[in-house]
Amino acid sequence: MSVGTAHPHDAARLHVTGQARYVDDQPLPANCLHLAFGLSPVAAGRLIAMDLSAVRRAPGVVAVYTPADLGCNPDCSPSNHDEPLLCDGTIHYLGQQLFLVAATSHLAARRAARLAQVEVEETPALLTIDQALAANSRFEDGPRIYCKGEADRALAAAAHRLQDSVTMGGQEHFYLEGQAALALPQEGGDMVVSSSTQHPTEIQHKVAEALSVPMHAVRVETRRMGGGFGGKESQGNALAIACALVAARTGRPAKMRYDRDDDMMITGKRHDFRIGYDVGFDADGRISGITFDHYARCGWSMDLSLPVADRAMLHADNAYHLTDITITSHRLKTNTQSATAYRGFGGPQGMLGIEVVMDRIAHHLGLDPLAVRRVNYYDEAAPGTAPHSAEDPAPVVAPVDANTDLTSRGATATEDGRPTSVTAGAAQTTPYHMPVTDFILNSLTDALATRCDYAARRKAVADWNAAHPVLKKGIALTPVKFGISFTLTHLNQAGALVHVYQDGSIHMNHGGTEMGQGLFQKVAQVAAARFGVPLSMIKITATDTAKVPNTSATAASSGSDLNGMAVKAACDTIRDRIATLLADLNQIAAAEVRFEDGAVHAGGKTYSFAEAAELAYMNRISLSATGYYRTPKVEWDRIKGRGRPFFYFAYGAACTEVVIDTLTGENRILRTDILHDAGESLNPALDIGQIEGGYVQGAGWLTTEELVWDDKGRLRTHAPSTYKIPACSDRPAVFNVDLWDGRNTEDTIYRSKAVGEPPFMLGISALSALTDAVAACGTVWPSLDAPATPEAVLAAVRRVQAA
Repeated sequence: MSVGTAHPHDAARLHVTGQARYVDDQPLPANCLHLAFGLSPVAAGRLIAMDLSAVRRAPGVVAVYTPADLGCNPDCSPSNHDEPLLCDGTIHYLGQQLFLVAATSHLAARRAARLAQVEVEETPALLTIDQALAANSRFEDGPRIYCKGEADRALAAAAHRLQDSVTMGGQEHFYLEGQAALALPQEGGDMVVSSSTQHPTEIQHKVAEALSVPMHAVRVETRRMGGGFGGKESQGNALAIACALVAARTGRPAKMRYDRDDDMMITGKRHDFRIGYDVGFDADGRISGITFDHYARCGWSMDLSLPVADRAMLHADNAYHLTDITITSHRLKTNTQSATAYRGFGGPQGMLGIEVVMDRIAHHLGLDPLAVRRVNYYDEAAPGTAPHSAEDPAPVVAPVDANTDLTSRGATATEDGRPTSVTAGAAQTTPYHMPVTDFILNSLTDALATRCDYAARRKAVADWNAAHPVLKKGIALTPVKFGISFTLTHLNQAGALVHVYQDGSIHMNHGGTEMGQGLFQKVAQVAAARFGVPLSMIKITATDTAKVPNTSATAASSGSDLNGMAVKAACDTIRDRIATLLADLNQIAAAEVRFEDGAVHAGGKTYSFAEAAELAYMNRISLSATGYYRTPKVEWDRIKGRGRPFFYFAYGAACTEVVIDTLTGENRILRTDILHDAGESLNPALDIGQIEGGYVQGAGWLTTEELVWDDKGRLRTHAPSTYKIPACSDRPAVFNVDLWDGRNTEDTIYRSKAVGEPPFMLGISALSALTDAVAACGTVWPSLDAPATPEAVLAAVRRVQAA
């Protein structure tokens, strides 16, 4: 069977030979226009005037548009309707779009956009968390608070208590393919848009809104992206809208792509956080009470900040049973790029807070950090544990605000009125009162510690540090428990369209997008397994809003879960029709018809799949079907902080060993061992690749990737020359990755588990290991914030040595 076996990425050969087409590779009509934005030179102020005469006279320029020229200024926001395409008079950040240039070439448009004379009345900019707090500049009326138990009482009674904070920077997505869109005007005012987007339906919705046409007049197609990581969930809206508006007004195709400089200056990044904590614990390191204060720098618009900050709160426990806890989250508005979705979607920030607490407790007590983690773990699920709930809750129609963008992961409507019927029983519960009944990290951690020889290596690291005054080593083993589902409940749905042709070949389409992660191949494996045919029989086609409507973003690690089940439903519909026909012809029950090895077996007769398809066609049996799936059991009230926002949890653990040079702060990851839970993996090769990439990207966030703004709000790290993503030489010298041998207790596609985002948090072990290495330089707590660049490591070493 194709499912559960290793297959290469479906487009691997196209990638390495350069044949894979991205938006920028599509052949263009001869009269295509190329677009570029003119950008704000200041971070905050009032736009007084713009002299665009030089822009209009520039070589190749066909048109220049301000809101007055367009006759509209459509909204690009995925949530709060607070992102006008072009500045409406108030400047919110350095890099905001002021006007739009249409020219005969990409370079002509970019060069012309830089000729504008812009007059601005500059005002003081809010750039930092502290400045935003002082000005009470925030989204939502005040902080969001989730709590369980009585944290203050538990803290007051604790034998030991620590208070501190940790800061963590943002992160640039640095997808290989930048943001890009192409709009092709059609007859009757229709528009076809090719977009490098994780959310074609949102592009369709926003373009239709901008053009004042129904959604059926706009078709959006996405064949592939050269990386997304969340940066193409909402950030592509402006390009697609701009292209569609120009195409509609000129009758000419319009294309736009950001150069890397513009991309980094304009688009949002991961939210940077400061997390304060107050923790009480006993002599074994067991936490009795804890409070967290999350401060998220959200940038100038709401974008997806509310659900990102929510998910950070939802992962503040990570793998630990915290009986008395309060989490307070501040979502702060600043004059910087609007922070947006990024792999993990707030989960990494929330997890890092509790993992730093675990290291701090261990340091305070003089214990092995792994022992402290283990004593705080949730209870292990008993073998054969039943899923959380036996029944899918009855659907509840939640009230919908007229202003809510239903396509958006960032919609702000409350799930009030949805019942919180999940009851804890004897199960331990999360801070948001969801029972944890599938926990496997006790046994998974034991297995990894044994495989990587953690105990012996920890002693060896201590021996090394005692003998070496300059090079210090550190080692850490950290866990991951990551919730899988969109926290905005209505997004947990997917559709698919499957055709079987007379010759037995199969055309498959679904609402997920391919950004290099192998989603298309996994879902094709599902289709091949349902029909019992080889993968070569399956044609995977571009995501297209005209084929599958009302899609959710390919995000929240849900791509395979949702679209795999939708494709399975469509395939089973067709398969059952064929089985019924052959059963009637051969006087057997339909259940006896088997689809396997490229053939269909009906009683004593065997048909090739092509013969079965042709026979169905000749008997006027439909060989086309749609499939639909909605995730069961999820229910969530984000205002109350109660319910079951996740269908299940994905688990994993990583052990990382590092070495630092105490004279320079330079450091290396020497070895990493990972054991990760992908359930019954649909494709082990793709899953291991995702785990490897996720770990390296997570370690990059915490060690090398540093975003720097100056005091005027200009992003100084806006190019590969100043922003360091992990390179090949930054990967661990020894890198061992294995899949946990287990299956999902929930009824997912072939009992697999999502593997997109959870491995990212495995990179936290790199920061913990660096902290361990710095701690070896003295006796005080290192207070190593992220990113732990060589400069930051060196500063921490000097603090520890000086103490």
